[in-house]
Amino acid sequence: MSISQTRRRLVDAARILFAKQGFANTTMNDIATASGKGRRTLYTYFNNKEEVYSAVISCELERLSERLDATAAMPMRSMDKIIELIYTHLTMIKETVVRNGTLRAEFFRNIWMVEKVRKKFDEEELEIFRRVYREGVERGEFEIENIELVADITHYCIKGLEVPFIYGRIAPGLTEAASKPLVAKVVYGALGKTKR
Repeated sequence: MSISQTRRRLVDAARILFAKQGFANTTMNDIATASGKGRRTLYTYFNNKEEVYSAVISCELERLSERLDATAAMPMRSMDKIIELIYTHLTMIKETVVRNGTLRAEFFRNIWMVEKVRKKFDEEELEIFRRVYREGVERGEFEIENIELVADITHYCIKGLEVPFIYGRIAPGLTEAASKPLVAKVVYGALGKTKR
């Protein structure tokens, strides 16, 4: 098994344990046993449980980043990509939190640890928004004077919507299909959309 496969196996085992038992109730021994690797192997890759937790969060964010890249590469108008990026982000964050069970509580309790790990992902997402906004300006779809600022605002607005979205507090009962045109009106208005 290669180094990356071994590390991945350790991280996958840890994610399942954290999701089932929580961060506090999972030991390094538990992770070593669940992965089928010894403690020595585990400590070759990670110094402590916090490093393992950070690796789990990083892997989850990599999945999200790959989906955002794929969405940004789709052959569609820039204005439509922005809406898809927003929904992809929120949906993937919700899926990640729900999929990880008990890890969900840890995610909110250890928000500063998550934010530290999330820094790289945030920069990648900001660059995706900058790229799509630039593309939209070049195509005449948007009137944006400061792409950097608009990308920052979009990114932080989406981050602010994560918790209410996860808990279903945003337009309860409204389907994604029904909400997209309403979200588009808000976003297009803010972006100075010039044509449909």
